[in-house]
Amino acid sequence: MTALGAEIAKFDALAARWWDPDGPMKPLHRMNPLRIGWIADRLARRHGRDPKAPDALAGLAILDVGCGAGLASEALARRGARVTGLDAAGEALDAARAHADAGGLSIDYREGLPEDLPQGETFDAVVALEVIEHVSDRQAFLAALARAAKPGAPLILSTLNRTPRSFLMAKLGAEYVLRMLPVGTHDWRMFVTPGELGDGLRAAGFRVTDIAGMTMDKLTGRWRATRDVGINYIVMAEAR
Repeated sequence: MTALGAEIAKFDALAARWWDPDGPMKPLHRMNPLRIGWIADRLARRHGRDPKAPDALAGLAILDVGCGAGLASEALARRGARVTGLDAAGEALDAARAHADAGGLSIDYREGLPEDLPQGETFDAVVALEVIEHVSDRQAFLAALARAAKPGAPLILSTLNRTPRSFLMAKLGAEYVLRMLPVGTHDWRMFVTPGELGDGLRAAGFRVTDIAGMTMDKLTGRWRATRDVGINYIVMAEAR
């Protein structure tokens, strides 16, 4: 089992305010346009489509692992993807289903873990955003993601680098000083360096083919892709 019970409970407790853009998930709301834009651009190009088209992901089956209340799932669905959202936090999924229904979106939300997916069920892309730093067995988690990808389909993950700067800014600063996140959201010791993630992906039969830092502008609060992977970063990996 790759999920930690304490982590599931932590995110279940946030379910009621997950969709509040000024609530405890405010940083994810701010980060989401960058994450989804980065993903949509690369998936659209892989399939010979215009990344700027509103339906750039039309018909693509995407698995969103650790979907929570559906921030990424809904954004991908609005670009035309057929999204399956998977999470172990039942209350967060209840919030996800209610929000999708209110918005007229059809998303297949399931409670469970990636290793519990039916054998042979695969997707055109597998994404896991801000998830791997919360799992109990990183390698088993990556192996489960790899099994869920169709032959040639990419894995896309975003996470936090384990650096002194991330400890100061993403842990102490975000949780204790600025109160951008609830205290205890992250355990800095579970942050993942790009090297560690690359090694884990290689062991799962994949290799990193694209990487970008995700950096927040301190004045505007907006996020942009940069070369600075010292705190937040996102990667795409393909089968070796």
